[in-house]
Amino acid sequence: MRNVRNGLSRRTILKSAAASAAGLMIVPRHVAAGSGKTPPSEKLDLAFVGVGGRGGANLKGLADHNVVALCDVDKARSAKAVEQYPQAKVYQDFRRMLDEVDKQIDGVVVSTPDHTHAVAVLAAIRRGKHVYCEKPLAHSIHEVREIMKAAREHQVITQLGNQGHSSESIRQFCEWIWDGAIGKVRTIHAVSAAQHCKIPQLPLRSEKHEIPATLDWDLWLGPAQFRPYHPMYLPGQWRGWMPFGTGAIGDWVCHVVDPVFWAFDLGAPKTILAEAKNYDPTEHGDTFPRGTRVTFEFPAKSDRGPITLYWYDGDEKPPRPEGLDEKREVPRTGAIVIGEDGGITYGSHGAGGCRIYPEEKMKVYKPPEKKIPRAGDHHLDWVNAVRSGKPAGSNFDYGGPLTEIALLGIIATKLLGQKLEWDGAKGRFTNSKEANALLNPPYRKGWTL
Repeated sequence: MRNVRNGLSRRTILKSAAASAAGLMIVPRHVAAGSGKTPPSEKLDLAFVGVGGRGGANLKGLADHNVVALCDVDKARSAKAVEQYPQAKVYQDFRRMLDEVDKQIDGVVVSTPDHTHAVAVLAAIRRGKHVYCEKPLAHSIHEVREIMKAAREHQVITQLGNQGHSSESIRQFCEWIWDGAIGKVRTIHAVSAAQHCKIPQLPLRSEKHEIPATLDWDLWLGPAQFRPYHPMYLPGQWRGWMPFGTGAIGDWVCHVVDPVFWAFDLGAPKTILAEAKNYDPTEHGDTFPRGTRVTFEFPAKSDRGPITLYWYDGDEKPPRPEGLDEKREVPRTGAIVIGEDGGITYGSHGAGGCRIYPEEKMKVYKPPEKKIPRAGDHHLDWVNAVRSGKPAGSNFDYGGPLTEIALLGIIATKLLGQKLEWDGAKGRFTNSKEANALLNPPYRKGWTL
């Protein structure tokens, strides 16, 4: 599909999350025909950066398309994908890959650790490639803003990998809220049971370990400041280390907060306050607490009033809301949305298990007509957006500000107990020079955006 980038309509900035759904009802010919296969003329030519873990899942989700190139800094992690796609060119350095296959690809899929999202995503966007990137979008507020700016300038089609955004249940939740199912909402409790605390491992950082022969450690570090290799960082465990990951809040906000972010058009919070027990940012700042409670205050907007969102992760748990039936459990990973006339609980990905409480209210509630176009598969939503030139549902203009909520929570965690005041339009804190210094952490020499 080499001409897919030609003739795309000019990218417009969406005024609200709901507006992004308006262009989602694009049904490709193979779906209409029921063949289950993508015609060669409709296939995208793709390069993948990171092919283990989520990268493997994204390869599977886009298996109907042409895998032109595969890149992973660890040959052991890429071995399965290399075997599955023998026709693909194989690399360890995404920069070299993009240089060599530039004219052969339409899009790039980024599934690396959080700290290397931005450098890979921007390298692709600046070559005019459409991009699908795993959540969270980036590792810092500065990176998020640069990515959003570049995506607009280059008019590429983007999608954040928060798969629940394309689900039926997130649309159901939004429609219920907009229908007034629980009245006006002032309070939201969002929670993830995940814990990415590495405090017990902090003393191990000075240990010396031999770098595996399959791994290019320097490339894995990317823009992060140098430190010796240790097997406790990878694979997967990097999420619990501040220089590489974004903890439970970065891992889950783009899933758990997504439904309320869309339904209430939350935008940017005006204040952020983080609290945690047995955690000293000075002593433990290389990792995350065992449990965190972060309070976000969102100002009134349009026809809704101000909303307070409480985030809990790890050992911190939300309170049991009044009126929740005894047989109903408080979500371990999900949210409790409290209205003036009842509430709604939902699960982790895209409002899974969305249900009104008390139960009597759920039994008599008559859902409204479906008004939001249904997207179905998240990868296909991106593919269809590339074909049509219309924004994908969780494009970076939507996914970027959603990611920023998590990143603001991390900055507040580094400044525990300080109530930070945030000016989202200017991208600055109005009451803390210390917090502003954390918006754009320095890159290691040799790496730039």
